[in-house]
Amino acid sequence: QVTLVESGGGLVQAGGSLRLSCAASGRGFSSYTMGWFRQAPGKEREFVAGISWTGSSTYYTAPVSGRFTISRDNAKNTVYLQMNSLKPEDTAVYYCAANQISGSTSLKVNDFGSWGHGTQVTVSS
Repeated sequence: QVTLVESGGGLVQAGGSLRLSCAASGRGFSSYTMGWFRQAPGKEREFVAGISWTGSSTYYTAPVSGRFTISRDNAKNTVYLQMNSLKPEDTAVYYCAANQISGSTSLKVNDFGSWGHGTQVTVSS
């Protein structure tokens, strides 16, 4: 099992930027597909971005493509989410998650078995 801790959330004006970090402890981080998800009040948790275990492949939901960038540093057991040109509709709790299924590149929320506690991102208009 891996433990995930997010940081970097906060309050920012529309058009601003934030960088989220997710520090992992435990074995196996470098072999896991990692993802960022978000959940706004009254809405279901949704996929935001994902990255393969090597970092060579990245995936984004359409509303954030071109504005957000996911990356990872396996030497530091950390995954990042750089968020630029933030919009009020990006306001949500952001969660880091690990898909620990061996060899899996699935980005389905149910395939992510380890989750952080989340970090709040609030974008004011």
